[in-house]
Amino acid sequence: MENNLQKRDSWGSKFGFIMAAAGSAIGLGNLWKFPYLASKYGGGVFVVVYLTLIILIGFTMMLGELTIGRATKLEQYSAYKKLSPTWGFLGSMGILTAFMILSFYSVVGGWVIKYIVTYLMGGVSGDTGQYFGNFVGGPVEPIFWNALFMILTLLIVMGGVAGGIEKASKILMPLLFLFLIIMVIRSLTLPNAAAGVAYYLKPDFS
Repeated sequence: MENNLQKRDSWGSKFGFIMAAAGSAIGLGNLWKFPYLASKYGGGVFVVVYLTLIILIGFTMMLGELTIGRATKLEQYSAYKKLSPTWGFLGSMGILTAFMILSFYSVVGGWVIKYIVTYLMGGVSGDTGQYFGNFVGGPVEPIFWNALFMILTLLIVMGGVAGGIEKASKILMPLLFLFLIIMVIRSLTLPNAAAGVAYYLKPDFS
């Protein structure tokens, strides 16, 4: 029993860990919000600041969490409390943050599943904005798709680290990268794409 738990709670491969780590950092925000923010706040300048903050803050925090996790081999609250009896609240903040992020992305994830099913059944007809407004304003349907997303997430987590999270990441993250490549190719074929690329890559600090 103990050996089974030990095996379930360990990463099966470096690739699986890398995909899971990438999945925790790369998501829908990179697809629908990053381009908007980059275009609004200077294109290349925003990218330079963004990458700088990732290196100075994001990478540092990730490295710190990995180090604490490997040293203590405990979940967040117990890990920080083991380092110092007064630091348990830091672990609690991490758990609360993950819960708050899930409460937001579970809604968006439900939207994504809804639209996947809709397009498999023929797509949206008529005004797409009105269609979305009617959908999110409904009393039952958004809750159904949110619940479906949460059930799928729960099933993955119940599979453990190697059998659930890692296995799902090995499938979903390569699919995400494939979709990103398709979106890049599609974007480069749109009108005025060259001007957009120049604005995105050439920092204008003025």
